[in-house]
Amino acid sequence: MLSFTEIQKLLGDQADHLLNFSNPKISKERLHVPRPTFVKDIFGQSDRSKEVQKNMERIFSTGNLAGTGYLSILPVDQGIEHSGGASFARNPDYFDPENIVGLAIDGGCNAVASTFGVLGMIAKKYADKIPFIVKINHNEILSFPNKYDQIMFGSPEQAKELGASAVGATIYFGSAESNRQIVEVAKAFAQAHKLGMFTVLWCYLRNSAFKVEGLDYHTAADLTGQANHLGVTIGADIIKQKLPTLNGGYKAMNPAGGKSYGKFDERMYTELCSDHPIDLCRYQVANDYMGRVGLINSGGESGKNDLAAAVATAVINKRAGGMGMISGRKAFQKPKKDGIEILNAIQSVYLCKEIAVA
Repeated sequence: MLSFTEIQKLLGDQADHLLNFSNPKISKERLHVPRPTFVKDIFGQSDRSKEVQKNMERIFSTGNLAGTGYLSILPVDQGIEHSGGASFARNPDYFDPENIVGLAIDGGCNAVASTFGVLGMIAKKYADKIPFIVKINHNEILSFPNKYDQIMFGSPEQAKELGASAVGATIYFGSAESNRQIVEVAKAFAQAHKLGMFTVLWCYLRNSAFKVEGLDYHTAADLTGQANHLGVTIGADIIKQKLPTLNGGYKAMNPAGGKSYGKFDERMYTELCSDHPIDLCRYQVANDYMGRVGLINSGGESGKNDLAAAVATAVINKRAGGMGMISGRKAFQKPKKDGIEILNAIQSVYLCKEIAVA
């Protein structure tokens, strides 16, 4: 695990900007921040059953972050989402489901998220050793031409049968298919709750119109925040979202004299948010019922400076009031030793007492 000094060193020029930020637009006191008693305090007063809460307690009691209220999750569904060859060419060992689950366990993760096939293949051996989050829908990219849609690959009942603690799903908010996806996932999440499993929603934006004048608003705080707000509305217990990198998506989509898109209030950009990375992320947390539903940010694709990038994302998420990280490609597209190092570095941020919610 990394020390505070080592975390500072990895952050480099960003250290002061991220670690000493102390004036967020939305105060910490308005948030429901992660803590050891989070499930009891928040979901104990919700409509979630005791069995759902028990499965949630299990994920918060597993791995290196057990008992902290924070989460470090390994997601490996890229074999479908990005094709097996493209995802595992760097490390072919991960074609084997046992190595995926082994990385999550040895890396000290709270849970592993993957497909019906991956988790079902080794369910009897590992379902009682680490919580399973079964991803029930996917974007298949073999049809020609490629299209971007999420289709159901199985049911909550199947996930329950293989020993899952939770189901996960993706909605491409903003896409032409999003209405159907919202209905499908809402029904699946309601059924998962009836079966005693909690739910995790990948709240992604997907529409070429979100790219305006050279800027990509798929990671805008205002648009991703609204996607989160839709996600918690249909019963997500945890929201997975990309870290915001900019703001003003609604404004960009509403040029002077152009078509009207969505609804926004100028105070979203002045009183509820600034351009600081922690404020941008906090706006996402605010849209998750002020943190009653935990925000986990994704680690993104693998690159040259993965260790530093992962640590920076974790610092932003934690200081914003988020619940943790779900990082896959940065970990499994490396030799196992290096993948574990990335996962442990992320966990170090959430274990570090010197790094507090801003």
